[in-house]
Amino acid sequence: MPITIDGVSHVRLTVRDIATSRAFYDGVFGWDVAFELPDDADEATREKLWFLFGGVIYSIPGGLLGLRPVAPGDDAFSEDRVGLDHLSFTVPDRGELDAATELLDSLGVAHGGVKDAGGMHILEFRDPDGIALELSAPSA
Repeated sequence: MPITIDGVSHVRLTVRDIATSRAFYDGVFGWDVAFELPDDADEATREKLWFLFGGVIYSIPGGLLGLRPVAPGDDAFSEDRVGLDHLSFTVPDRGELDAATELLDSLGVAHGGVKDAGGMHILEFRDPDGIALELSAPSA
């Protein structure tokens, strides 16, 4: 009998530089932080938050998204390797995609414009490590 799931708990992305990635994800999404290690953390707090690996975990609708800064500086994401192809987030409607293009433009984030993907509209862009991200909205 197959395993039955009722959602996704969390996704963690491996990044090269936490400061650069934090600036991007904070600016684009503005999610609340669920877990991060305070700069002045004592040893007990550091042991309790060992799972952060120097990164951050955001609270997002439906779960958590973490950034784990352990990739070498010369590493690069490729959706053509085994692993992640892209990560897609839903937005309520096409208007949100149009607003997202304006935000991405204001932040200097390159994107592919809103596209009709048959049954939904999508907006593709990449984070500072080249991780492919997408916003999707149902077609009206």
